[in-house]
Amino acid sequence: MGSGGGGGGVVGGAKPAVAMVAVEFVFSALQIFIKLALDDGMDVRVLVAYRLMFATAFLCPLAFLVESEPLCFRRKKRPPLTMKVLLGLFLCGLFGIAINQNLLVLAMKLTNSTTIVTALSNLTPQSTFIVAILARQEIVKLGRASGRAKLAGTLVGLGGAMVVTFYRGPELAFMHRLARAAGLRHGGSGRGATAAAAAVSPAARVVGSFLAISSCFSYAVWLSIQARVGEAFPCHYSIAALVCLSGAAQSALLALCFHRDAAHWRLGLDVRLYSSAYAGIVASGFAFPLMSWCLRERGPLYVAMFGPLIIVFVAVLSSVFLDETLHLGIALGAVLIVAGLYMVLWGKAREAQEKAAGVLPQDEEQGEESAGPADAANGETK
Repeated sequence: MGSGGGGGGVVGGAKPAVAMVAVEFVFSALQIFIKLALDDGMDVRVLVAYRLMFATAFLCPLAFLVESEPLCFRRKKRPPLTMKVLLGLFLCGLFGIAINQNLLVLAMKLTNSTTIVTALSNLTPQSTFIVAILARQEIVKLGRASGRAKLAGTLVGLGGAMVVTFYRGPELAFMHRLARAAGLRHGGSGRGATAAAAAVSPAARVVGSFLAISSCFSYAVWLSIQARVGEAFPCHYSIAALVCLSGAAQSALLALCFHRDAAHWRLGLDVRLYSSAYAGIVASGFAFPLMSWCLRERGPLYVAMFGPLIIVFVAVLSSVFLDETLHLGIALGAVLIVAGLYMVLWGKAREAQEKAAGVLPQDEEQGEESAGPADAANGETK
């Protein structure tokens, strides 16, 4: 009896870890699907619009089923959708969805690399820390270890981003050799992709990298707004559905400003449809509830620790399915970004301990609340 209970406890304790690994793998596969759609000639804006349409079509019924009062027999009434909440949802859709996703996908197209964009997207906690300082939601306490760790982690992460952006370095060909050894690729199949990567100009690589970094700051602004909307309207599935609806409308209007002909919007049984459907239904519909469950079980810092896994997954998947080449500059920059990420997370954990012990005043909790979800939702920027 005792051993059975212990085994059940171990299995139960491992469920959040397995769930987060699955979430990161889902987002890793998303990068591959997006790159395949771009390589097929799909427009960046149309791809983002279709992704959000699929996500809205999936999340709206899900929100109704999960949060509808007659179905879930809730005692608490749903709060009203006031104009303030609607404005917040509109801004969440603008900064967290429309701007963020268009910048990320455009960055992938300019850099022609899923690995670069994925590595840079892990700057979300650092960018959130910077936005919180600029918005005066957080004060850097250099006299405390937590403040020094968050500042140092931010600087190290930004330094890693600069390495990824400006330093290419020699090619690391071991991924290709592993793929060929496993029988996943023939020896000469990588020449087209390698030539395409070489054809990317340094200027396009730099611009694309800065667009990816800018998307992190756009996402950080969304997190600051999202925290306030969540307090006024604590219905998480409904918020996700309404934010996707707002982002879908904004992205569709943006895409229509550039492409009004039906040829750009036509979907068949091809990679464009599969990529849009996977991004909207699987990445948003499957990963969001799973990540929300992990948040409730273990908290945002636990969820954030799994963020760097996506870099490893994307590096392997892109080498196998896209024949992307991994360069020394990307690897070194990714290591610095991940190191900076864990330094920021350690600083936040230490700060939480100091607040629990009464070392820090309670009026600083606002900055921590706005920064915390950044780590939890870091995967959603991928």
